[in-house]
Amino acid sequence: MSVIRQPAGLGLALIFCGTTFIAQPAGALEPVEFIVAGDNAALAKDLRGASVLLAGESEGKSEPEEVFAAARAEYGRLVNTLYAKGHYAPVIRISVDGREAASIAPLDAPAQIGRIVVNVDPGPVFAFSQTRLRPVAPGTKLPEGFAPGEPAESGLVRAAVQAGVTGWRDAGHAKAAVSGQDVVADHVTHTLSADVTLNPGPKLRFGKLRVEGHQRMQERRILKIAGLPEGEVYSPEELKRSAERLRRSGVFRSVSMVEDETVTRPDLLGITATVVEEKTRRYSIGAEVASFEGLDLTGYWLHRNLLGGGERLKVEGEVANIGAQNSGMDYMLGVSVERPATLTADTTMTLKTGFAHLDEEDFTADLYSFGIGFSQYISDELTARAGLEYNHAEVEDAFDTYTYKHLALPLGVTWDKRDTALDARKGFYIDAEARPYLGFGTTDSGLRIKADGRIYKTFGEARPVTLAGRAQLGAIMGGSVLGTPRDYLFYSGGGGTVRGQPYQALGVPLTRAVYSEEIGGMTFAALSAELRARITPKIGVVGFADAGFVGVTDFGTGDWHAGAGLGLRYDTGFGPIRLDVATPIEGSVDTGDGVQIYVGIGQAF
Repeated sequence: MSVIRQPAGLGLALIFCGTTFIAQPAGALEPVEFIVAGDNAALAKDLRGASVLLAGESEGKSEPEEVFAAARAEYGRLVNTLYAKGHYAPVIRISVDGREAASIAPLDAPAQIGRIVVNVDPGPVFAFSQTRLRPVAPGTKLPEGFAPGEPAESGLVRAAVQAGVTGWRDAGHAKAAVSGQDVVADHVTHTLSADVTLNPGPKLRFGKLRVEGHQRMQERRILKIAGLPEGEVYSPEELKRSAERLRRSGVFRSVSMVEDETVTRPDLLGITATVVEEKTRRYSIGAEVASFEGLDLTGYWLHRNLLGGGERLKVEGEVANIGAQNSGMDYMLGVSVERPATLTADTTMTLKTGFAHLDEEDFTADLYSFGIGFSQYISDELTARAGLEYNHAEVEDAFDTYTYKHLALPLGVTWDKRDTALDARKGFYIDAEARPYLGFGTTDSGLRIKADGRIYKTFGEARPVTLAGRAQLGAIMGGSVLGTPRDYLFYSGGGGTVRGQPYQALGVPLTRAVYSEEIGGMTFAALSAELRARITPKIGVVGFADAGFVGVTDFGTGDWHAGAGLGLRYDTGFGPIRLDVATPIEGSVDTGDGVQIYVGIGQAF
């Protein structure tokens, strides 16, 4: 029987007496021979995956000193893997040209190394005879496998100890720790007894937040952005949220929140925030090209800390449809200022203004806007927004000129559970906005609703296949087609809706006098599906199909079209380069114009 006793602490070391290392003769230089006794294929795979020798062999390491160092390190790696699976009486033999690696002194390392043989006898799986962790905070959930009769995997003991400490910390006992642990391994009965004692310590409250490392950023603004609830009961989750607020501001390159070692009387725990500021300025440029829509160029210039309070000044511009076949060139210029921690620590205020010129197939427009908005961070994945905007548009088509003036109250929510934005493989994304607006003069009043939902599911690991789907819906309630701001109307076709169909090719017909023209509709729907397959770690192929609908006034009257194609992806590390080739396949009206090509960065959705 082996008895292991360890001083207080979160770490858990298991060292068992009786482990035997036996030498075995070896021969000439050959690939590493790795032998695992028994028929446990999963365990053998884990051991091979943990092997330092096999890893070095796959990397082409053959220098004697490297191979010898790997052989000596092999014991620890294999023993840790076996302990993690509940095998506490293994026999491991590692022979280097017939000599046991553990018996060779480092100063006597061989100048030449030939054959290496690794023999592993895992031994029996130990079971828990006793599992005791005390005291435990109310509501603490221990690992299911930490129970008598279950396989005594070393990771379960560590997980149970961590769960116990975390339970007390979540209850406000920030200094909870392990005060003692007895682990008894019985090599006769092949059982393990684990008895761990916890010391919760006193229940604490948040003390003063101190700031270190800031230069241009004002300390009072750092404290406001962090929003640490001084005087309230200590909570690891609140501490994490404070750090995330500082990171989210975009001002800091790194943020760390460290608890004081000692408690300030009577029950206050001070926190120190150490920050490293980012460079104040940043710029970005981007481009996307499509055979029918032409070239789109985008860019912005950003000042991260304009007035020393985390204010973000952003000047952004776009020139779109350069060389487009069915429309002129569009351009946009916008200026915005964001201020974090306005109203609450999780509220960001934005002031913005902008100008845009649209040269579409059926109209041209000059748009002006300015407004104020607030974004509320409910969680890392969920945000809500509200704002107040004034918009002015001068529109001209083949028949007349129009002036649209209205006041809008956009209300929206975004729920983003994707693993990554540019190349999502799992999760979902939902963005929805309701925009009531009050028209002035000849502009009608109404409500514009738009929703965008995406979902992703991946199968396999070596060559993963991802199924991706997207649904878009839109509707305008109230007013008439001509009385609705022209940029609020819906079109379909192009890279954002239906690939293979020309940009904004599908609208609704509008007849005035004896003439007819195409104009945007009051309802809209689009569906997209993609099958993404990875051929190599860098290269992937995509098959896709898109369909879109635009209605005159409701979803019962209107037209639809569809497109499909194939794509190629090359992973750059920050996002895939996308090449899609699509063709129109069907539609209730003839909007097809042959094969379309799209090139950009990031998946289509």
